[in-house]
Amino acid sequence: MKKEETKSGIVLTLMFSLIVFACLLAALLLIAAAVFVLIQTGVLTDLSLNESTRVLAVLLPVLVSLIIGAGISWLFSRIMAKPFDRITGTLQELAGGNFKARLDLGKNLCRYTAVKEFQDSINAMAAELDHTEILRADFVNNFSHEFKTPIVSIAGFARLLKRGNLTEAQRAEYTDIIEEESRRLSDMATGILNLTKIENQSILTDVTSFNLSEQIRGCVLLLEEKWTRKRILPELDFDEVSIRANEEMLKQVWINLLDNAVKFAYEGAEVRVGIEKDGDRIRVSVSDVGIPIPPEDRERVFHKFYQTDRSHSAHGTGVGLAVVDRIVKLHRGEVRVSEEDGRTVFCVELPLDL
Repeated sequence: MKKEETKSGIVLTLMFSLIVFACLLAALLLIAAAVFVLIQTGVLTDLSLNESTRVLAVLLPVLVSLIIGAGISWLFSRIMAKPFDRITGTLQELAGGNFKARLDLGKNLCRYTAVKEFQDSINAMAAELDHTEILRADFVNNFSHEFKTPIVSIAGFARLLKRGNLTEAQRAEYTDIIEEESRRLSDMATGILNLTKIENQSILTDVTSFNLSEQIRGCVLLLEEKWTRKRILPELDFDEVSIRANEEMLKQVWINLLDNAVKFAYEGAEVRVGIEKDGDRIRVSVSDVGIPIPPEDRERVFHKFYQTDRSHSAHGTGVGLAVVDRIVKLHRGEVRVSEEDGRTVFCVELPLDL
């Protein structure tokens, strides 16, 4: 890495040296030509000087000027090349996987707005790469943990069933656990596959008109087992609304938001779903009373693999809200999260007609 930085620095220095040297050379040649013309026209003619002495008198200051100019141009180019050396070095470190690298062009250069903005942009990119790398590493650890736990449970209870000598109640209980853990594995795999598929999609297809209100009610019923287990009462406050969109994709949005609300709501709390029209757009809100999202995490909850629950007490892989964000953007909409009167509110805004 050091050798490459040295080579790039030499190349940049030579490039700037040649540019400055060419400018100086052109200027000096013009001066020399002007002096020569003055001598030939008799303005600077000295009868005591012969032809060779005159030429030497012209060339000597030119040569001295070239030497001095070359030195000045080298120093000037070195000064100009330093910021580019730093930029090249920082970018090479980032390309090499060192996402902790940051660009520092110095206080003097950063007095200029354009330079400061350029430095801040590079550092923001580096910070985002660093954050993404941390999320990726966390995801690998979290997903390995989440994936391994149900597999161990399935294997363990399958061995118990294989041994026999179990009561019917025990057999039913172990079978239910195996079924639940299998479903959990399936949900994790489906989440990852959905995210991969949606991320690779840039054009929205299969747009149809359908009853949005009916779709949301259907999603609530699909999660009945989960909200019943926590004694949560869904409150649906909306009229009949139709929309043109990709029906299957929006179904994933509502299931993920509702599942997230049920997951983090307190036991016995209330989950509200509302729909509001605003001209040619519509807002769907899903709110719950439960574990709040820290203010510093609200901008990150839609990043893939990000989880606000550091203790992993709630099952998940951190891809559900990333799927929501990507689907909403494909529909030219916006999703945001806020805290209102002790409630965590996810709001999805979409155009009624695509």
